Amino acid sequence: MGQLVVGAPLALCAAAAFGASSLLQFQASRKVPEERAGQPRLLVRLLRVRGWRWSAVLAAMAFALQVAALSLVPLILVQPLLVTGLVWYVLLFAASHHRRPDPRILLETGLCLLGLGLFLAVAQPTRGQGQGLNTFGSAALLVAALVLAVSGCLFGAVKLGRKWRPLPLALAAGVVYGVTAGLISSLGLQPGLHILGVFGHWQIYALAVLGPFGVLLSQNAYQAGPLGAPALATITVTDPLVSIAIGLLWLDERIVTDSWAVLGEVLGLAMVVVAVFLLARRAPHVADA
Repeated sequence: MGQLVVGAPLALCAAAAFGASSLLQFQASRKVPEERAGQPRLLVRLLRVRGWRWSAVLAAMAFALQVAALSLVPLILVQPLLVTGLVWYVLLFAASHHRRPDPRILLETGLCLLGLGLFLAVAQPTRGQGQGLNTFGSAALLVAALVLAVSGCLFGAVKLGRKWRPLPLALAAGVVYGVTAGLISSLGLQPGLHILGVFGHWQIYALAVLGPFGVLLSQNAYQAGPLGAPALATITVTDPLVSIAIGLLWLDERIVTDSWAVLGEVLGLAMVVVAVFLLARRAPHVADA
């Protein structure tokens, strides 16, 4: 219980930092030429934008808080709490444009938080001791699923028109972020782990690749659309869903699974998904107001 009291606020603080960082990244992405998906040159150009450099500082703070939270409480608890970063994005976006938040957007974010609260209250996630990612077969399966999912999203981004292009790019970023969180959590389960010891585990090298790649995909998604909220909304939903799957399938984390609990959990997640995509549909109308 003591770990929950510390871990949950850490996750909420990480969400706030992620939300603020996402807003700065979206604003910076509009100041540089648009690049094709996956082009590292975009990050080089963004580094020259002062606001994006500040966003990187906030993102680093958020990442550190997320790691601290994952060391104390289950992945299945931490990642859904990061959904609250979307609320901060909405509020900060309105403040940056010197106007009150749109009432419908506030209602939709409230529905999102209600669904999140329902899921966590019913699921009662517990931390596992799964070592599934330590075997070659399980690790290869996760990597294959990641490559397949991201490749499909990038293919969709190429084939879809500009109006819908942010969706597959944001989906890809959300998948990468979800897997990244799973790898961080799996490292925390290694017995007797110390600072130098992390370099003996494959997860740390995967994180070194996936971290920048996820950031690059999210910047591509911000550039492709007229407003950052739809892209962030998609990332916000995809990330915890992927993390929940990894926690259950690979890390031996547990949630309540009796019939009524499963119904409540599905209802809670459905509320979150519906609310976030209502927000994504509403956001362009607010931008044009």
